[in-house]
Amino acid sequence: MKPESQLYLESAREQMNRAPLLLKQGFTDEAGRAAYFVGFHSAQALIFERADRVVKTHRGVHGEFAKLVKDDARFDGEVRAFLGNAYTLKANADYETGPGAKVSQARAVKAIAVARLFLDAIESAIGS
Repeated sequence: MKPESQLYLESAREQMNRAPLLLKQGFTDEAGRAAYFVGFHSAQALIFERADRVVKTHRGVHGEFAKLVKDDARFDGEVRAFLGNAYTLKANADYETGPGAKVSQARAVKAIAVARLFLDAIESAIGS
């Protein structure tokens, strides 16, 4: 594995460890955001490993990830959709206000579970 890919995965694992702790403390917005960044940094690792380039924007990472995994059986529909779905949680937590803006406990729990699947799929694809 390339050193840069390893660094992205380390960041993803750190977020993966942090997300359940945040949830346990009742910080559902932060847990949802951490789950998203598990996916974001994992996808960056895959992109760097396969395309040897750094993509930093959310849109760029989402698009490049979709291209790289479109025919890869290790990434089922739920895992493929994770970045977009989890980005919605992050955006709500970061930019929205009012009662509908809060990430619910159930949504945070689901995001963390799928983030784990996402990270596992990336690690399998990279061979870490």
